[in-house]
Amino acid sequence: MKRSFALPVLASLVIGHVPVPLRAAEPAGSSVFPGKCWQECTPAEARLSAGKLATLSELAAGRGCVVRHGKVAFTWGDQTRSYDVASAMKPVISTMLFLAIAEGRLASPDARVADFEPRLLALPNGKDAAITWRHLASQTSGYGLTEPPGAAYSYNDFALALYYDTLTTGVFKQPGIEVFRSRLAAPMQFEDAISFDKPRAGRLALSVRDFARFGLLCLHRGNWDGRQLVEAKAFDAMLGSVVPPAMPRTAGRDAAMIEGQRSIGGTRNITPAGPGFYSFNWWLNRTNALGQRLYRDLPPETFIAAGHGGKRMLIIVPSWNLVVSWNDSVIDDHDASPGNPETKANRAARLLNAAVLDAAPPNGR
Repeated sequence: MKRSFALPVLASLVIGHVPVPLRAAEPAGSSVFPGKCWQECTPAEARLSAGKLATLSELAAGRGCVVRHGKVAFTWGDQTRSYDVASAMKPVISTMLFLAIAEGRLASPDARVADFEPRLLALPNGKDAAITWRHLASQTSGYGLTEPPGAAYSYNDFALALYYDTLTTGVFKQPGIEVFRSRLAAPMQFEDAISFDKPRAGRLALSVRDFARFGLLCLHRGNWDGRQLVEAKAFDAMLGSVVPPAMPRTAGRDAAMIEGQRSIGGTRNITPAGPGFYSFNWWLNRTNALGQRLYRDLPPETFIAAGHGGKRMLIIVPSWNLVVSWNDSVIDDHDASPGNPETKANRAARLLNAAVLDAAPPNGR
């Protein structure tokens, strides 16, 4: 039977346009962590429906990994294949941002990017001198567009390339793969090949089972089997700084960028979806200005990394102690899911809802 969920309490207050995050949700129940290999269990042992998960795998295609309470409960496709996760890597960049803050390399997400990329100061009108790391991570920088920072939303892959390149080259002074491997992949004992710089810098390739390890870390607010790899308060910020639902979308008028500025993949204005949902490159299961939830069949505290419209996805549900990762799926309508219950992405969400056999009823949330 399908479950629905009541509107959540706001997870942040806004004072002077700077969100004050509240505590991110904790995972329900006990968990284990993988060592060199994942521990496995049957769907029944994880209180999951094997039939619903099989239907999910048929809907999604590609390959996927379902983890509950820290154990792999269901898989489909080649678990070892490493492949580009497209924009689902963007929350990894924001995680690296908060690692830089914890290491004292940056004062806060509200520090100016121009302190590490002074060419921004020379751009016409001087507006880009005010771009902060928060602006880049929330897609509100106005970079390469006429709006000033913080004035409009634009899902902008040129701005994301500026974000990645300045963070790795300017702040860490290391290639992204070295930052990712030394601080995250190695401590979590990733099993398969990873790449963050080839063939294009900032494009993360990894297996679905290794991406699920990253999801498990995020489920536990940066804690990996007792070791705090990422500060817990970083997740309070990342999951509590949503772009306001009423934030206008860019008018789409191009403006000057740094000479030779590359894109990390797409254009300067890819999708209207984001306000009400987007927070430090994560998709939160909140509501937009029309009151439409991103995924009405998933709990409100769910957070998601999504690439290529859902073809590459990482879904994290704290109240279900659940992590789901897939890649190369045929699901491509994530952005259209609010208010459209028959999208493939919404159908996948309903199957996950039905697959969790011991979830609390709606009035218990």
